[in-house]
Amino acid sequence: MGRSVAANAFTFLIIAFLALGGLFAWGQGQFRNPGPVAEDTVFEVPKGANLTKVAEALEAEGLISSGPVFRIGARYTKRDDKLKFGEYLIPQGASMDEILDILTSGKSIQYFITLPEGLYTSEIIAKIEANPDLTGAIEEIPPEGMMAPNTYSFQRGDTRQSVVDRMVKAQQEILDEAWNNRAPDLPLESKEELLILASIVESEAGGAGEWAKVASVFYNRLEKGMRLEADATLRYGLTMGKERLRRKLFQSELDKETPYNTYMIPALTPTPISNPGREAIFATANPEKTPYFFFVLDGSGGHAFAVTYKEHQRNVAAWRAIERERAGN
Repeated sequence: MGRSVAANAFTFLIIAFLALGGLFAWGQGQFRNPGPVAEDTVFEVPKGANLTKVAEALEAEGLISSGPVFRIGARYTKRDDKLKFGEYLIPQGASMDEILDILTSGKSIQYFITLPEGLYTSEIIAKIEANPDLTGAIEEIPPEGMMAPNTYSFQRGDTRQSVVDRMVKAQQEILDEAWNNRAPDLPLESKEELLILASIVESEAGGAGEWAKVASVFYNRLEKGMRLEADATLRYGLTMGKERLRRKLFQSELDKETPYNTYMIPALTPTPISNPGREAIFATANPEKTPYFFFVLDGSGGHAFAVTYKEHQRNVAAWRAIERERAGN
């Protein structure tokens, strides 16, 4: 009788071990074999979500066959506390193991916002505020000039202020590097003045790739005690950067006394007039050596430079003729 009970118990243990082994093998198969993801799918791990919540959401969306198996697999492979928030692309047929790799990689879907060179701070702020993938209000607006133009990546749900802060940090680093590596004997007293002049160069050069040559014109004028006579400064002063004037200016506006009317003041403006890019800042810190004192658009996307006012008048006349021809067409 005792031997029979022992034999039965031993048989039961064998069956139990076999069943457990089968269950383990099944679980491994569920965890590592291709899953039910029918097509590439975006899945979001919210901030603060734990393993249980993520497993439940994956199962509810039909991306895994079993939440409990996913949780056990995550714990068994020691990835249960390594989930990173963000949006992730789950490819078709991904296994639970592969999904877990994706959700713990931190390589979430990136969004991008492009903020071009030469914009007013008000224009940059408007673009950031209008982006639907960013969240929250901008609580601290930087001074004019202190936002580095570039294309910035972010995760959906990042705050607008975080993008602003990154732009300010980047511009400060660019400005510090340019100032520390500036050409000797520049007629500037501080990196703040460098930023002011770079903003004028950026606004006047118009992205033509002639920043260093345009900068040389302004340095030549400063050294001779001449006014900068930059239209962009005058336009900025009329609205203080709250809006951009694209129309032709009235004579009364040209004669209006503001700290930004460089047709009237023989100095730099009190603040930057735009947010210059890296190229404009470094070109202003290391300008070309030229004899030029004047420049005007030449109709090809660049500028015609001149040493004398008489030569400049001829260049201006050529540009006006191009303008009239284009208006006629």
